[in-house]
Amino acid sequence: MRTLPQGLKPQIIAEANVRAKARTYLRSKSPNIRNKRLGRAALVIGCMLLAGVQAWGATFYVTVAGLGGEPDYEQRFTANAMDLDKIFKSSMGAHVFTLTGKQSTKAKLTEVMAQVAREAKAEDDLVVTLIGHGSFDGVEYKFNLVGPDVTAAELAALCDKVPAKRQLIVDTSSASGGAVAALERPGRAVIVATKSGTEKNATVFARYWVEALQDPTADTDKSDSISAMEAFAYAERKTADFYTSQKRLATEHAEFEDTGKGEAVKATTAESREGALMATLTVVRIGAAQAAMNDPAKRDLMMKKEDLEQKIDGLKYQKAAMEPGEYKKELTAALVELAKVQEALDK
Repeated sequence: MRTLPQGLKPQIIAEANVRAKARTYLRSKSPNIRNKRLGRAALVIGCMLLAGVQAWGATFYVTVAGLGGEPDYEQRFTANAMDLDKIFKSSMGAHVFTLTGKQSTKAKLTEVMAQVAREAKAEDDLVVTLIGHGSFDGVEYKFNLVGPDVTAAELAALCDKVPAKRQLIVDTSSASGGAVAALERPGRAVIVATKSGTEKNATVFARYWVEALQDPTADTDKSDSISAMEAFAYAERKTADFYTSQKRLATEHAEFEDTGKGEAVKATTAESREGALMATLTVVRIGAAQAAMNDPAKRDLMMKKEDLEQKIDGLKYQKAAMEPGEYKKELTAALVELAKVQEALDK
């Protein structure tokens, strides 16, 4: 049985219990009352579609395969990047930019990020993935590119210009732990393959990050979408298993930071809000969710569902600071609405 990061397993169990209660609640109502409510919901959504209202944003994906230095690394980095390119392009509404080989330059990355900054809106999401080698001299982290390297501070400045309020940077390179301090900010989740800038060996984390976005078992809450938290848990576990199976001393220890302040961590805790953003940030959709997103008639319903799921996850992280009665009231309302949207999607 898979061991999940501390604090994540109770969250998944709570999510499953929550959805079960919502289904039970709806079944307890008479069919007429339920159908009337669903009819009203369908009417509102139908009006939104006819009016061309788009309440939810798209996702901008920027993937960079850095300088390999050797043919083996060059091939590996490019293959991982192209796998991500294929995965991301399967999602309707996605804007995908992938740099490999001779295109992996600081100038080209700056150009692509400038384009994203012009096109993205506040309601959109940004996902930047770095695959390659990194270096850290004790002060400054650099990601290796063809020609001049890009520093963590420079990458942060490029991302700061993008208006998307929710951002994810996945740095799978060696020494990537040294980039966290420069990259972190509120509204941005940062995932790194190493716990510090001193872990300088080539990493395998990228391989399992890509695998996580293709393996349905990574979807631990069975929502037909893989969040940044789910993908991290999968890739972190697989990376640890790799070193165990090879009987090698682990030279990389993946961590994340998504509050915009403080040190990166390996797992969520009940006392910390670390992981709250990552748990609600969808990296890819799979199965029925992907099909719904590619169906114009169901896309708004799917986005509404994800919005409600994010609200429920957010409430769980805020529970300790809320009055019990208010928490129950808001959670129940969100659950009932989620069940209605799901029933409409299932038709």
